[in-house]
Parts: sequence; C-alpha cells; structure tokens
Amino acid sequence: MSLILASTSPRRKELLSLITTDFKVVASDFDESALTAADPRQTAENLAFGKCMVVAREYPEDTVIGCDTVVDCGGRVFGKPRDKEDARRMLKALSGADHYVHTGVCVWHEGESHTFTATTRVRFFALSDEQIEAYISTGEPYDKAGGYGIQGAAALFCEEIEGCYYNIMGLPVSRLARLLQKF
Repeated sequence: MSLILASTSPRRKELLSLITTDFKVVASDFDESALTAADPRQTAENLAFGKCMVVAREYPEDTVIGCDTVVDCGGRVFGKPRDKEDARRMLKALSGADHYVHTGVCVWHEGESHTFTATTRVRFFALSDEQIEAYISTGEPYDKAGGYGIQGAAALFCEEIEGCYYNIMGLPVSRLARLLQKF
C-alpha cells in the first residue's frame, strides 16, 4: 500500500516513522476557518477528516492519514497561539490545571474513511510569570496546540499524564499502528 501523511508537521513525520518509513508527505490545504463542532474532541476529529479528505481526493488509490491536535482547557479549544499574548494567555490558563489533548485521526483506505480521536489528560504544575515568559522566549509555543511542546522545555511543566504521551505530540502512535495493521 502507498501511504501518505497529509501533514507537514515534523513531529508527526518523526512519529509515523516509528510505524513505517515507507510513506510520503503531502500538505493538505484544508480550510479550517469554516469548521464547526460541538466540542473540542469533535473539533479535532473534524479537522483530521477534512485534512485527510482534501489529500484523498488527489490520491484516491493511496492510504492517506490526516491528523489534527487541539488542547481542551475547560471546554475551550486552544490551537496554535497567534502571538506572544495568545501564548501567554494559554499558558496561564494551563498553569496548575488539568487539560485534555485531543488528536483526531482519519485514515482513508480503499474508498472508506476510518476516524478516531485519542485523548490524553495532562496536569501542569503551577507556573510563575517568570517561567511562562522564559518559555515564550524560547519560541517553542508558536507551532504547537496549546502553546507548548511536551517533548521540549515544557516537559518541566508537566506534573501528570494519563493516556498516550505521543498523542500530546500530535500522533497516537500505537493506536494508529493497530488501525493500519488491519489494512
């Protein structure tokens, strides 16, 4: 089977390489602005479906994987921060609190879509303003849902994780591997 990752995320590419190195990357130009969903979990799944379907239309004979990750803080969706103020707002909201990371995954295979959403609960220690400012100055927050990368300096913020660690990075590796094994 010819496998396509419909994402240019370097983290997703790295994580998919844990399953197989035999895939290519095709960017999806799915328009996220018109998407609506009942809750953050459904938002992640709908985004993954949309991204997958845009690429699957171009490559209908291939197996296409679309993904999207959102951070759910009290029912509010935290995507990638727009700027320093947005990153600061997100990190202050996550400080000392539980939040959920939802990664929607959609796999197009032989004319059918297969979707699921993986959820991981994360609890951060309380963060000082100095810690937040130091983290923002690293530049890490800007291309990550919720304004943090658990695999980077934000590892210092994490008090507890319940669920798949790799889901927080943007790809629930073991669950996706099990789905792909069915094909």
